[in-house]
Amino acid sequence: MSGETTDKAGKIARLREQIAGCRRCPLHETRTLTVPGEGDPDADIMFIGEAPGRNEDRQGKPFVGRAGDVFDRLLASVELTRDQIYLCNILKCRPPNNRNPLVGEIQACVGSLDLQIKIVNPSVIGTLGNFATMYILEKFGIPLRKISELAGTSLAVESQFGPKRIVPLYHPAVATYSPTKIDTLLEHFQVFRESRLLAARRDPGA
Repeated sequence: MSGETTDKAGKIARLREQIAGCRRCPLHETRTLTVPGEGDPDADIMFIGEAPGRNEDRQGKPFVGRAGDVFDRLLASVELTRDQIYLCNILKCRPPNNRNPLVGEIQACVGSLDLQIKIVNPSVIGTLGNFATMYILEKFGIPLRKISELAGTSLAVESQFGPKRIVPLYHPAVATYSPTKIDTLLEHFQVFRESRLLAARRDPGA
């Protein structure tokens, strides 16, 4: 492990501790566990979801249960594993009854997400669902559009950390409610094949 990767891992570990003790919004009163995120701190690709659900709240891990199974299938379709990516949510605590995140909750939590993006510094960010997509588009100065118009596209942007690609996607949970949606999700996910090739060209040893 290189010194830079070791430093990133240490920063991520300290951030996890901070998230575990977070009380910036009322969600800390109803959570079982925080769900800070997991994966390779030096990953070239980061995926950002919306909020933990019941299974995530119990296990402290992102994307487990049925939506997690769909996500793993999507990763496998482009020859990726969880060990090769970094995976997190906008919210680090489960909203009661899996309701949508509230504005105040997002505002209280995105500081941690911004730090994760800064530390990992991925070249590609895949946004899973509407809330993650709208936040990242606004953060990187991309004009807001409906996720139905953007899903499966790759948007090139310049940031203070260098060039990045933003890939808006439907949330994997849609395939648990409407099984026919899996074909659409698999089709959209193929954009990451191109992203991996771009990363390999930047790093010939990849």
